[in-house]
Amino acid sequence: MSDFPRVRPRRLRATPALRRLTAETRLHPADLVLPMFVREGIDEPAPISSMPGVFHHSLSSLPRAIEQAAEAGVGGVMLFGVPLEKDAVGSGATDPEGILNVATRVAVDAAQGALVVQTDLCLDEFTDHGHCGVLAADGSVDNDATLVRYDEMAVVQAEAGSQLIGMSGMMDGQIGSARDALDEAGFGGTALLAYAAKYASAFYGPFREAVQSTLVGDRRTYQMDAANGREGLREVDLDIAEGADVVMVKPAMSYLDVLAETAATSTVPVWAYQISGEYAMIHAAAANGWIDLDAASYESVLSIKRAGADAILTYWATELATRLQKERF
Repeated sequence: MSDFPRVRPRRLRATPALRRLTAETRLHPADLVLPMFVREGIDEPAPISSMPGVFHHSLSSLPRAIEQAAEAGVGGVMLFGVPLEKDAVGSGATDPEGILNVATRVAVDAAQGALVVQTDLCLDEFTDHGHCGVLAADGSVDNDATLVRYDEMAVVQAEAGSQLIGMSGMMDGQIGSARDALDEAGFGGTALLAYAAKYASAFYGPFREAVQSTLVGDRRTYQMDAANGREGLREVDLDIAEGADVVMVKPAMSYLDVLAETAATSTVPVWAYQISGEYAMIHAAAANGWIDLDAASYESVLSIKRAGADAILTYWATELATRLQKERF
């Protein structure tokens, strides 16, 4: 039997102040991480057409963007490098003077400790075939040969000043292997973020433009099948056992169930990545006048937080953080 009219949930929705006071989920600027693309061979920021408001940064434009993120209170930045030259093994990824490693040093200097400088560890930006690893003779991705490259990348990125390395390649054993390599090289304090449940998603399209991907085919032999939720939890458990300091679910919005279950059981922080296609489709709908961009972007990120993410990688990080500071929600 209903307790109406004694029980009226609408009482707590009556005013903005009441709604604010009784909110179950809150976003804070420090919950947000800004992915950033740094491109070799450009002198000024270059817009990425499929991601409105997102740019390829030059080494000269990167510091100001880092400073703006820090001023807004953003918790961290995740750097991706876009090199001029690529080869079969992604040599540029382990070159201390390669674009990602140079950009890391620039970002650390610009951040001055105000936010966490993080780096993406994957070969796809650096290989001419566009895959996340080294290829075997039959054209498949060689898991164990790729781990050798990942270990080298981890050490070089730590030497450049990365405080947290995002292991995004989805190779079996990558966390344990990189952890050993970092510890042996004297970087025991460098944290590892495991892209633990990373799915082969249809929403990555704009990101391929952002990193100027040369991929032919797909990554379904190493990224996860969209149908599998329990497998995602298994991947999380394996990465934690191997020494992951943080685990992540990617994409976020299409996998909120996996995120929620991960958050309910994980013994380490849980993050999520609102990826390029999720960002782009909201922009596209807003450009057509179908939705309000500010309200929809906030609601989309809030839903990821509500599902259990401790931090969220989103291309709206600086903008959202600025609006949150002004309490515009």
